[in-house]
Amino acid sequence: QLQLVESGGGLVQPEGSLRLSCVVSGGSLDDHAIGWFRQAPGKEREAVSCISSTGRNTYYLNSVRGRFTISRDKDKNTVYLQMDSVRRQDTGIYYCAADSVGAISATGCYDYPHWGQGTQVTVSS
Repeated sequence: QLQLVESGGGLVQPEGSLRLSCVVSGGSLDDHAIGWFRQAPGKEREAVSCISSTGRNTYYLNSVRGRFTISRDKDKNTVYLQMDSVRRQDTGIYYCAADSVGAISATGCYDYPHWGQGTQVTVSS
């Protein structure tokens, strides 16, 4: 059974940076696509970014493309989300999730069955 644990959330000022980490246990990054999702207060959860099991393919939500970067460290079985030039609209609970397959869609990250507990990100001055 896959387990995912997020960390790195907190309070950050607009235009600041934050790096989220997702440690995966019970499985290998070579077998699973991993995604970052977020849910803002009063809004539906949305896919922010995901990375294929090979690490060669990535997806980004339009509003974060060019500001956020997803990456992974196979030795640490960890996936990161580097968040730069953050905006107040980036506030929310950020979740890490794993798919049962390694491929990702060009249009988004869908139906991931394994989820972490989430980490709060608050962008405020």
